[in-house]
Amino acid sequence: MSSEQQDKKTLLVFNCHEPWVYQLDYLGINLDIVIGLKGRYTSGWDVQMRPVPRNGRLLSLSEAIESKTEYYCIITHNTTDLLDVKSRDEPKIIVLHSSREGRLQEEHGQTTADSEKLRDILHKYVAATGAHVVTTSMFKGESWGFTEDIVLFGVDTEEYPTHTGEKACGLRVSNFIDNRRKILMWDFHEQAFAGLPIRLVGHNPTIPGVYAAANWDELKQIFKSHRFYIHTADPRYESGFNMASVEAMAAGMPILGNKHPTSPIRHGISGFLSDNPEELSMFARILLADRELANIMGQKARQTAIEQFSMSRFACSFNLSIEKARDKWRQKREMPSPSSCINSTVP
Repeated sequence: MSSEQQDKKTLLVFNCHEPWVYQLDYLGINLDIVIGLKGRYTSGWDVQMRPVPRNGRLLSLSEAIESKTEYYCIITHNTTDLLDVKSRDEPKIIVLHSSREGRLQEEHGQTTADSEKLRDILHKYVAATGAHVVTTSMFKGESWGFTEDIVLFGVDTEEYPTHTGEKACGLRVSNFIDNRRKILMWDFHEQAFAGLPIRLVGHNPTIPGVYAAANWDELKQIFKSHRFYIHTADPRYESGFNMASVEAMAAGMPILGNKHPTSPIRHGISGFLSDNPEELSMFARILLADRELANIMGQKARQTAIEQFSMSRFACSFNLSIEKARDKWRQKREMPSPSSCINSTVP
């Protein structure tokens, strides 16, 4: 493909959460980003999380639907997004960011029958639309029954200043904790770190004194200065890592958390893991008292981020995902249209 053709390629992307969408800037493709979506805490792009991608242009859903641009691929995050662009005949990807069990846990009161129905609806809709499914971890892919294409998110370690850890204080970055207490094992978190200096950063309007960073640059400075990072997650609902914990690793912070089977942390090397809150508290106190040890372990965590979550790996993998979506789209165009359509509401 010539450089002129490359310049003309544009993705249509629904905004789900800014850190994940921001990664797409590393693909080197123009981005039309749909904002103003229902159900989000903000109507626009949240610049406290990330700046608008350099290759990005913000637009409304109606502008996206009416756009004369021939999109190289449309990136969605749920079946509502797919329904919203059903009139556009372009390749489509649906990215699944949560496990089925985690999704149901957030929607309190759901049953096993609801869980099966949720999975069936998604599978039927994907089959009907010809969309390609990408999941952000094997754990999440297995929960939905889609393991064909797993694309781990990426971090650019060069974006983060060298970790100093001069503040004898732990750190956790998380939004809307009240809705995710079981998923994040918040009771365990509170038991393990009670009485210790811990800073919580994120959009949490129900927790007094807790605020999101003003912007990404400030967040990177917070990663730089704090001693260690905390990530706890119930293995039934969530992976042993998320974008914030991988960011912390990229910044050179050691990670403390529970013994999750999918955690990228090596106990005693790049952090400490324990299912005993008293023991985890002891490990936290060790790092609070020993800045040099925290820096040594943090460098091991950073190396893991480089090896497992590089931005180049993400870009290569997701570019392949786009081509898979385009192949499925071409195949579907050669097939007769289905006799019926699905009008179910989303998972």
